[in-house]
Amino acid sequence: MSIEGVKRKARPALTPGLRKLFYALAAGIALLGANSVYLGGISLLGFLRDANFENQFYLFMFLFHLALGLLLTLPFLAFAAFHMRNTWRRRNRKAVNLGHGLFAACVGVILTGIVMTVRVVPLDSLGGRLSYWLHVLLPVVAIFAYVAHRLYGPRIKWKWGICYGVSVALVSGGMVAFHGQDPRLWNVRGGGEAYFYPSESRTSTLGFIPRESLMMDRYCQECHPDAFDQHYQSVHHLSSFNNPPYLFSVRETRAELMKRDGNVQGARFCAGCHDPVPFFSGAFDDPNFDDVNDPTANEGITCTVCHAIVDVHGTIGNGNYTIEEPLHYPFAYSDNPFLKWVNHQLVKAKPAFHKKTFLKPLHKTGEFCATCHKVSLPYELNHYKEWLRGQNHWDNFLLSGVSGNGSRSFYYPDLAEPNCNECHMPRIASEDFGAVEGKIHDHRFPGSNTAIPFMKGLFDQQKLQSDFLKDGQVSVDIFALRKGGTITGDLIAPLGDVPVMLEAGKSYLLEVVVRTQKVGHVFTQGTSDSNQLWLEVSMAANGQEFARSGQTDENGFVDPWSHFLNSYVLDRRGKRVDRRNAQDIFVPLYSNQQPPGTGQVVHYRFTAPKDLAGRVTAKVKLRYRKFDQTYMGHVYNDLAARGLHDGPVPQMPVTTMAESEVVLNVTAAAAGTPSAKPTWQRWRDYGIGLFRKGNSGASKGELRQASEAFHEVVGLGRSEGWLDLARVFEKEGRIEDARAALAKAVAAGTKTPWVVNWLTGLIDRQNGYLDRAISSFEKVLATRIPKRGFDFSRDYQVQNELGRTLLLRARKARDKAERRGYYLRAVETFSKVLALDSENLSAHFNLMQCHRALGNREQAEVHRKLHAKYKPDDNARDQAVQLHRSKNPAADHAANAIVIYDLKL
Repeated sequence: MSIEGVKRKARPALTPGLRKLFYALAAGIALLGANSVYLGGISLLGFLRDANFENQFYLFMFLFHLALGLLLTLPFLAFAAFHMRNTWRRRNRKAVNLGHGLFAACVGVILTGIVMTVRVVPLDSLGGRLSYWLHVLLPVVAIFAYVAHRLYGPRIKWKWGICYGVSVALVSGGMVAFHGQDPRLWNVRGGGEAYFYPSESRTSTLGFIPRESLMMDRYCQECHPDAFDQHYQSVHHLSSFNNPPYLFSVRETRAELMKRDGNVQGARFCAGCHDPVPFFSGAFDDPNFDDVNDPTANEGITCTVCHAIVDVHGTIGNGNYTIEEPLHYPFAYSDNPFLKWVNHQLVKAKPAFHKKTFLKPLHKTGEFCATCHKVSLPYELNHYKEWLRGQNHWDNFLLSGVSGNGSRSFYYPDLAEPNCNECHMPRIASEDFGAVEGKIHDHRFPGSNTAIPFMKGLFDQQKLQSDFLKDGQVSVDIFALRKGGTITGDLIAPLGDVPVMLEAGKSYLLEVVVRTQKVGHVFTQGTSDSNQLWLEVSMAANGQEFARSGQTDENGFVDPWSHFLNSYVLDRRGKRVDRRNAQDIFVPLYSNQQPPGTGQVVHYRFTAPKDLAGRVTAKVKLRYRKFDQTYMGHVYNDLAARGLHDGPVPQMPVTTMAESEVVLNVTAAAAGTPSAKPTWQRWRDYGIGLFRKGNSGASKGELRQASEAFHEVVGLGRSEGWLDLARVFEKEGRIEDARAALAKAVAAGTKTPWVVNWLTGLIDRQNGYLDRAISSFEKVLATRIPKRGFDFSRDYQVQNELGRTLLLRARKARDKAERRGYYLRAVETFSKVLALDSENLSAHFNLMQCHRALGNREQAEVHRKLHAKYKPDDNARDQAVQLHRSKNPAADHAANAIVIYDLKL
């Protein structure tokens, strides 16, 4: 028989070697399939619930998916090539063609996987979304193609297929089980609730957080270099022992507590906000903690500390947040270049996990900032009272027109600023990963601290802070003269608009108005007792100065008889707290701080020289310095004692925030240069300043002057004048005049009807029309103006007024059921107050009365104790104040109800 006549033997579809490779591939694909089911399930769950369920285990599985897929690619292609070589001429064309289709589907899976891995096209583009869905759906196509391919080939052994499927399901289920595990809970060390008190800060596990996970700023820098550079200059970064003034003060506090209590635990009050890294890692309590050389001492508020906060529980401040150890992408801690590259690719491929971990909705709220910018001093710190109010940025912001939540303001913006970020973290250009439209929030936090950048040599940061202070935050206006040098003298105003002629040898009162313009909280804030903010005044005739106030000597000390716009704080022995010694804070002697959108009037008395001739120039500057010279003397003396400073105490930079100048004629009456501010607004700001002083309860005398100013506003055709007159009349008890002024404000087309409703409620309550008053207050609280961002339901002062009125109405009700109904409504209203301000003294007092009337003794007792906790100790305060006033004439003068400063050389 010829060779051609011999039938060629067909090659087996799977040779022994290919069969072994097939089994290996089958096992790998099963594992990859189980992994895919897990990944797809998590993604589907997130889609269905509109949430992100990716976690660290998910990312490890995603990385495993990539690695296993790449590992199987070459063996699969080799298997497919040899298998098709062995079978491509077979007569069973259906099996062959289905095999080719199966191969095409698998190649599609490989190619779409590669496209997404190397990011050939952006994942959020049409091509990226198409690649994703092809990568998800083609494996399903491949499964059906494989089954069909086998149906036309050797008989399928279904029992093995079922075993295969069950194995995939079991492995997928195991992955889901591991998904619910949190590795941070496996080895919780130390801590416990008691460790953190009296700070309100907590970790999510009540255990310590490894310091390395809180000190990852350099890791953040790799993708966010601009934000890193900005934050590195900020006072947030320099909040801890790397801040020389804070280091001096907290060292003294720790030493005093160690002497008094035998431990430093009371200083935890500081640590939750200033020293989070040593605090949460468990090092802070060590009395021998090396606050210079320990790595945690110089970290301040790191990127991780802010961005790992997961909850803000209320607005009591003192660091009332919960922080958790963040879960990172695989290899985040690695120094290996390849593994770091892998980690970065994962971040770019799956940014949602990063965003979920480090950027939460709470970061966009003002309440988030309130956690550390609202303070109360606990008993553990001062051994005086369980609670004593410290600084408070939050409440005055919430109750202001700036936030859109305060219904009783004088001025309102066109659009409210609901949080702190738009002012203190403005958007600036950046190419950082994650930038939105090429911009990120400025992490330099422009504000007011010019001292720390100066001490650290960060002069660009110092300039940023100084420029922010000068950017129209406050205005100064030399507004008026009063003849005779008294507040009741004849008024000449507004200066610059009206003719003036000074008379030689006569006394005058120079009236200066300071108005907060862009400030969204009380001015000045922060460390208001050590911030130095004062008015510098000078008067000169033909260039020769003859009167002044607020000058600084060669050593940097400001004349103590100047007008300061800060707070003056005493300890219980009546000594000034001048070292930032928080453990000794007891009572303010006075506070000249100023709410948003208000004015204050400062009176200066001078006598025109008898030989006066020509023109007189009056100049006023509002000067600001972070930390007064007394405090900096303590700080630099401490640095000198440690060998870190030699020479005199440097003077911290001074910023002129605003200034005003007028020229007053002597020989003939003439007007000066008109002000850029509208005349009606100048009158109104003057009246607001007088009203605030006359509204303080101690000096009703300036309410009359305020009324005169507001009448001028009315005369200039502004409805605001009628509203402001109604405020004055209501305080003076002139109820009918107040009602008439409100009617005229409405007739004039007032733009703030909610203020009308508020004042109407106050007037009706005084007249005994309680139901009408309740209705008016409810109208205020129901006011919403979405286009301007206004929501007055959060004005808890109006809530308090409504609650008080409901309480009065309950007492007048004759029917028992009706009375109970009003009491219950009052309870509900005061509870809303406490939801916004849990330390509200008035709400606790009135809730105590409501619950007593309702027979709820236990609840009444709760609020009685809380009222006692928050109530000032007036007797003790008065003693400290009298002690200091008797020893310090300048401070005694500044603490008077009406203060007139003498201008003289």
